[in-house]
Amino acid sequence: MALIVQKYGGTSVGSVERIQEVAKKVIQYRKDGHDIVVVVSAMSGETNRLLALAKEINPDPRGRELDVLLSTGEQVTIALLSMTLEQMGMPAQSYTGSQVKILTDDAHNKARIMQIDDEKMRQDLSDGKVVVVAGFQGCDEQGNITTLGRGGSDTTAVALAAALKADECQIYTDVDGVYTTDPRVVPEARRLDHITFEEMLEMASLGAKVLQIRSVEFAGKYNVPLRVLSSFTEGGGTLITSEEPSMEQALISGIAFNRDEAK
Repeated sequence: MALIVQKYGGTSVGSVERIQEVAKKVIQYRKDGHDIVVVVSAMSGETNRLLALAKEINPDPRGRELDVLLSTGEQVTIALLSMTLEQMGMPAQSYTGSQVKILTDDAHNKARIMQIDDEKMRQDLSDGKVVVVAGFQGCDEQGNITTLGRGGSDTTAVALAAALKADECQIYTDVDGVYTTDPRVVPEARRLDHITFEEMLEMASLGAKVLQIRSVEFAGKYNVPLRVLSSFTEGGGTLITSEEPSMEQALISGIAFNRDEAK
């Protein structure tokens, strides 16, 4: 039995049907005996829609009010996923970032996580519930809603995994792992079974966009095993840890590039 934090991005929860598929996957992990904390992003396109609404009202909105608006995207998703899990017979409890509580600094739109209170989550897990947490958000010491910036749900998941001392943090995306290069550009690209945090950071700095750089840095700092998986296909994905590759592995893990430059 393991404690696993799973993160599902916008495309993974982009419709009611996709949310139902996520719920089925989560329930299977629970049936296998694992404790599960789920972190979700807003539904695909929702953050952009909210941002466009804000800019239509005010081209330069105040950071605090923008955070109040943008955080509602994840609040919708945690409620819908929790409702789905319970409708399927699995007890669940949803939390916004401020309810957990994920304490951040007061840098609106680009806040940094300072501390996480894991008491509520641990109690729910011990009661047999799936915990569903809104990614991308937290609150400052004054109780103001804050957001972590684009891709912040990855960082939320890793931070929760670190706080809970989880056995693994699984990042579900629309790709089934980390590849030697972009498989959409180079069909011969090979999926990597295992790489180190340092190699992942280097690939990210060169243009690979599978994971947010901050989340990889956070995972490396707190030694949280990361696994990149697909929401749409089965497979073992790519495990990212601090362990060095064996001597038989190739010295070059991958090549990343900007698709525009590759044209």
